[in-house]
This record gives sequence, structure tokens and C-alpha cells, in this order.
Amino acid sequence: MKSPTPAGSAAMKLSTKELSEKTWPDFVELFSKGNGWDHCCCVHFQRPRTLPKDQWLPTRKLRAVRNRREQKKLIDKGCAHGILVYASGVPVGWCQYGLREELARIDDMRIYRVPPPETRTGKFWRITCFVVDRKYRRRGIAGAALAAALETIKQEGGGIVEAYPVANWEGKSFGNMSTHGTVSMFKKAGFERVAPFGNTNVVMRRKI
Repeated sequence: MKSPTPAGSAAMKLSTKELSEKTWPDFVELFSKGNGWDHCCCVHFQRPRTLPKDQWLPTRKLRAVRNRREQKKLIDKGCAHGILVYASGVPVGWCQYGLREELARIDDMRIYRVPPPETRTGKFWRITCFVVDRKYRRRGIAGAALAAALETIKQEGGGIVEAYPVANWEGKSFGNMSTHGTVSMFKKAGFERVAPFGNTNVVMRRKI
């Protein structure tokens, strides 16, 4: 699937693909480049809660092995969704999205102080994480991933889409705060602020 590419990115020949058993090797490649978040493998929000202390592992290397195995099992069950972004065929970016049931950890977070929207017969989607290879940052990779995720959600019947971008962005933050994306990117995609999400992020929503 080709996605709309931001201005100035066409020279890189950006393209996108859905996470699947077929693209799993590309996911593994992206999460093996030493970018600081490799060990996560994007399972944080798929777990309903923090693991008990007796299951904590002492090193990122050990956590990477477990998380990668867990993510693969979710893909095999059809319970993991995301967009991989490619620059000239090389995986360089990622966006996680899914239904509320797949990403239910948000509901139990103390900083999530807004009720889920009333969807009735519609669906409630979440967009939780973005990662970009450090060599390709500030080149429209996250925007391409977001556009592709929204297009897939539309094809799946649409509904309410919720995101948690950082509002106070200075380009220096890292970790869970910055991997949610930025307010400006979501505004361009038609999202509106709904509520605070901690001290630095906000909840944003749009209907598709």
C-alpha cells in the first residue's frame, strides 16, 4: 500500500506496508538498529498492565527477546496492528494502531482522565506509538505512517480515533512521551484536543 508522502520526501520513495507475518522480518530489522527502543518491540500498550516484579528482566537484551516473542504471537493471532514505513525499500519507521480492546492499557493509566467516547455501533481506535530510525528523523516518516494508519482504519469501517501526542515538544524528549507523536502532526490530520494526558501530552480525537 502506498501512502501520501509529505512534501520533500518523494526523493526517498516512501512506501508503507501493514504489519503481518510477511512483513515481520522488516519489523525485526527496524527494531534491531540500536535506536534505543529496540528492546520494546512495541508491546507496552498491548499488555493490560505492568508486569509483576517477579517477571521483570535485568537487561534490555533479555527484554528484547521476550517482547519480540510476545509480539510475534500477537501477530499470529491477528491481535497486533501497525504500519511499517520504507525509504527506498528499507524499513525506517513504524506506527502502532489498533482497536481499544487491543490497546486497553490506556484505560487503566492514571493520567487518562477522559471517558472513552460513545461509539455505539462504531469502532474506537487508538494510535499509540511511532518510531523512526535516527538516520531518517525530521523527514516526514511519522506523517507517512499516520496517513497510512488512518487510511487503513477508514477501510476497516472507520470510527473514533484517539491519539496521545506530546504538546510541549522541543525535539529533546525521548521515550513514551515523544513516541506518541506531536500535536502539530495530528492537527494536520484533522484531530482535535480533548483533554490533558499527563503534564506534557494531550488526548486528541477525530472521526473517520
